[in-house]
Amino acid sequence: MTSNDLGDFLRARRARLGPDDVGLVSYGARRVAGLRREEVAVLAGMNSDYYARLEQGRERSPSPQILEAIGSALSLGDEAREHMFRLAGTAPEGARPQPRETVGPELRRLLDGYPNAAAFVLNPATDFLASNALADSLFSPFESVDNLARMIFLDPAARSFFIQWGRAAEAVVAGLRHATGLDPHYRRLHDLVGSLAEASEEFAALWSSHAVHGKTRDGKELLHPDVGPLALTFQTFDVRGASGQQLVIYHAEPGSPSAQTLALLGSLHATHRRECATEQYTPS
Repeated sequence: MTSNDLGDFLRARRARLGPDDVGLVSYGARRVAGLRREEVAVLAGMNSDYYARLEQGRERSPSPQILEAIGSALSLGDEAREHMFRLAGTAPEGARPQPRETVGPELRRLLDGYPNAAAFVLNPATDFLASNALADSLFSPFESVDNLARMIFLDPAARSFFIQWGRAAEAVVAGLRHATGLDPHYRRLHDLVGSLAEASEEFAALWSSHAVHGKTRDGKELLHPDVGPLALTFQTFDVRGASGQQLVIYHAEPGSPSAQTLALLGSLHATHRRECATEQYTPS
């Protein structure tokens, strides 16, 4: 992150809107994409010089009223608006405890209680903290099941595993951006973003777009090399009592072909694990 995170965010969001998007009449040649600063200022009902100072980092203490007006002018959703407030430093410091990096035994038992669904726990940096057997089977094409963002951008298996890879990439980056607003001092997240931006031009480009959201439910189209295509739905739940942790569950519609395929995947990998265990303990 830079020393002018708020300005970077405002510029990126301004560039995503055209006059038609906000009911303005376009005039004159536009040298860059998006709205002009003066147009945002008009929509927000403020002095254009003041808005310019915000983007340039020369004004760093906007009032909540100013931020609300800018959020409306830029058509920000709830999560993007919340992110902007936090970048401006209006969110109470220290109100959010640091994420917990270990999973308690009760939550681990809960994961195992989903025999027909792939269940796992992530921290805000998308590190895998725990997973059940079916999740291990589902992500088995990857070299290492350690960090979801790293897997999507740096593991070659991701391009075929996620049928809509671009959509998966955009979603995980927007989720990371949302997490930085919730906890701007989380060192693990900063380190991950820095390493991925250096290693992947695609990640760097998506990160610079400043898209922000944290999905709770969506569909996933996957292609597993052992069993073929899977149409799954995932749901995400915040873990109470474990700051920053999210329980993610991938499941198929009951009775659907994907439900049968998911069950087959679990059976194949369970058989493989038993065979490996037998070989390990069979005397030579």
